Amino acid sequence: MPLALLFDLDGTMVDTDPLHIAAWNAMAAPYGKQIDTAFYRSRIMGFDNPTCSAAVFPELSIAARDALSDGKEAAFRAMLGRLHPTPGLGDLLDWADAHRVPKAVVTNAPRANAETMLRGLGWLERFPVLVIGEELARGKPDPLPYLTGLQRLGASAADAMAFEDSLSGMRACVAAGIESVGLQVALEASALLAVGASLVVRDFTDPALWARLQARM
Repeated sequence: MPLALLFDLDGTMVDTDPLHIAAWNAMAAPYGKQIDTAFYRSRIMGFDNPTCSAAVFPELSIAARDALSDGKEAAFRAMLGRLHPTPGLGDLLDWADAHRVPKAVVTNAPRANAETMLRGLGWLERFPVLVIGEELARGKPDPLPYLTGLQRLGASAADAMAFEDSLSGMRACVAAGIESVGLQVALEASALLAVGASLVVRDFTDPALWARLQARM
């Protein structure tokens, strides 16, 4: 197997960060709280729901935080309209299919969110391997979700390339030993490079990415 591709979902395949912030704020408003972009990027972006809810509502019980997380995710799904993929991603998936390159989505998003987003993009059937972090013993930034993705694809880390936009996700795929490409959606390139990204691109149209893909085949 010359190559396998593993994709984070939120922020990497489609820019959903504004919707996540709005959904968290809908839950936080009754408590007199609001989160801003800086808080989202440092304390929520890329983490699993227990970590996120603990960051927003540290004073509440785990049960109360879990209930608010469920409400937040329902609010997020209700906000989803027509989704627009990151530029160039459709071409990359077509290229992968043409070259029989296996691919997976590896996400900390709940399954209902992930399937709703992939269905909205028209790509749910294109990803038979969908790894959900909260269904495993540990989510990102632990490498387990990416190691699970590799196992389900029948690939080794040396065969793979992963795409991430968050520090949590980047740490996970780097710890799994996978060549990691950072999407400069919300963070500076320097931040992604500092945690191990081998390449940082604006989107999937970047010539440097395509040169690297060709070199890996």
